[in-house]
Amino acid sequence: MGKTATGFPPVVDAGIKTLILGSFPSRASLGKAQYYGHPQNHFWRLVGAVIGEPLPEMDYQQRLRTLLKHRIGLWDIIGTCKREGSLDSNIRNPGHNDYARVTNVAKKLRRVCFNGKTAGKLEPLFIEWGYETVVLSSSSPANTMRFEEKLKQWRQIVQPHHSARRLVRGKGGRSAPAFSP
Repeated sequence: MGKTATGFPPVVDAGIKTLILGSFPSRASLGKAQYYGHPQNHFWRLVGAVIGEPLPEMDYQQRLRTLLKHRIGLWDIIGTCKREGSLDSNIRNPGHNDYARVTNVAKKLRRVCFNGKTAGKLEPLFIEWGYETVVLSSSSPANTMRFEEKLKQWRQIVQPHHSARRLVRGKGGRSAPAFSP
C-alpha cells in the first residue's frame, strides 16, 4: 500500500467565518504541495466564481491570501493516510485532523462546508458542535457533474441556505475536540 502520506496545515486566521473541508490532497496536490493542485479540479474556479475573484489566474500564495480576505479557511478532514492513487475510496488508515487547531484560532467561525461526500461524513460532528453546515458536490475531476450545476451548490459557501443547519452553542462550545473514528 505504500508509506503514510501527510496532508497540509490549515489555512486559517482569526477572521475566518467559513471553513471548507476536503477529504485529503490528491497525488497531484501533494506533488505540488498545494491544496487542489490538480489542473482539472474545479475548486479554485468554483470558489473564485462564488467570491468574485480570479483565483485560477493567481499564484498559489495569492489564492490563499484572497480566501482569507474573504474570511474563508481551508483544510482537510484527514491529516494522514495510506492511499493508492487519488480516489477517496482508496484511503486506508486515516488519521483525522485535530479541529481545535482551527477553532482555537478562528473564534468567528460559523459555517463549515464539506467538499464532497467523504468530507461530509463528519457533518454530524460539526452540527453537534453548533456550526452551520453544508455538504457540497465534490470539486474533483472524478465528479462528472457539470461545472454550472456544481456552482449552484457552491454558492452556499457565502449565502445562507435553507438546507444549512445551525445549532445554539452551550457554554464553552467554542473549541472542538480532536475527532477519532
